[in-house]
Amino acid sequence: MAELTLDTARKILDAALAKGVEKKLKPLVVTILDARGAVKLTAAQDGTSLMRAEIAHGKAFGALALGMGSRALFQRAQEQAYFIDSVNTLAQGRLVPVPGGVLIMDGTTLFGAVGVSGDTSDNDEICAVAGIEAAGLKANAG
Repeated sequence: MAELTLDTARKILDAALAKGVEKKLKPLVVTILDARGAVKLTAAQDGTSLMRAEIAHGKAFGALALGMGSRALFQRAQEQAYFIDSVNTLAQGRLVPVPGGVLIMDGTTLFGAVGVSGDTSDNDEICAVAGIEAAGLKANAG
């Protein structure tokens, strides 16, 4: 299994937060999980609201758990609400099936996932993708 290094995770984190600053977004939380689902990094900008870290983690966790970016999970939730609800029950409520959870890929190798929360889901996703691409990896948003 390929490993997401701390240095690479830091590059992703820094670039994702920088994209939020560039776009003048609301304060963000970025969570990066490795391929095992373990937290590699989490950081919150000053002024984030209370549950943002849990939401960012849930976006990344959902993407990693189901092997698809959370935009695809969002689409699936609209088409198959009972399925996503059932999976979320099995996952003890840890899935947040809205855009902003993005898989980190290197070719066909899964390195982990990034979850971003704080602004609109679309803007969160833009920041996650920017972070992954800045680290020279491929983003799969779903």
